[in-house]
Amino acid sequence: MIFDKKNAGAGDGRVGVGGAVFGGQRLVLIAGPCTVESRDQMLEIACAVKEAGASMLRGGAFKPRSSPYAFQGLCEKGLEILAEARERTGLPVVTEVLEAAHLPAVAAIADMLQIGSRNMHNSVLLRAAGACGKPVLLKRGMSATIEEFLLAAEYILDAGCRQVVLCERGIRTFETATRFTLDLSAVPLLKERSWLPVIVDPSHGTGRASLVPAMSRAAVACGADGVMMEVHAHPGQALCDGDQSETPEMFGRVVGELRAVAAAVGRTV
Repeated sequence: MIFDKKNAGAGDGRVGVGGAVFGGQRLVLIAGPCTVESRDQMLEIACAVKEAGASMLRGGAFKPRSSPYAFQGLCEKGLEILAEARERTGLPVVTEVLEAAHLPAVAAIADMLQIGSRNMHNSVLLRAAGACGKPVLLKRGMSATIEEFLLAAEYILDAGCRQVVLCERGIRTFETATRFTLDLSAVPLLKERSWLPVIVDPSHGTGRASLVPAMSRAAVACGADGVMMEVHAHPGQALCDGDQSETPEMFGRVVGELRAVAAAVGRTV
């Protein structure tokens, strides 16, 4: 298998996206809202997270939702706003692509493509994303085993892309106190099994903003190469996932805490 560490020369364990490098000594902090709601909203958050220490900017233009009646994103207009936010802040942009038909539009704007949990098993999209020439952030399926997760990454790698980052974002278990169960043991295990960088999304992993700071610290302590956090200036008014979103002020405090943890494990923020 391409991702296997025994496959000599497959990759060096680093993925560069703009000025951010996954797998290096410096951790990559990705922050931004669940979805792009408006130009003013996105620019406000982008500037705030840049000031607080974010390495990359996240924001959904196309949004997969459980309900067909929920906000589905601004689509192409959302991509335009993300491009403006990058120009304003200099932060590289990662955003989700939902289907192969969207790839040309998303790849024209995004610095990194995100394949979300719902699409981890979509082999057609995985291959298409791997062939488009952009780095790919692959999120673990909410019911996927480690083996299935790595084989999904294999589809992208087999299509010619070596710039793949894995993201642990929580799995479904019997527990209902949190949105998902954040499987932090996946981080060192994935690093044992592959040369791919691994980051953690504690926002989706817990579904509760109050738990995100602690789980972010734990993610860094167990060896994650970065953390992906949802940040919204007014979480109570968010059109998507407000309950798991940090305010920019809280994000800034978390960044300070992560610097201390990173130093303890030989990393920097």
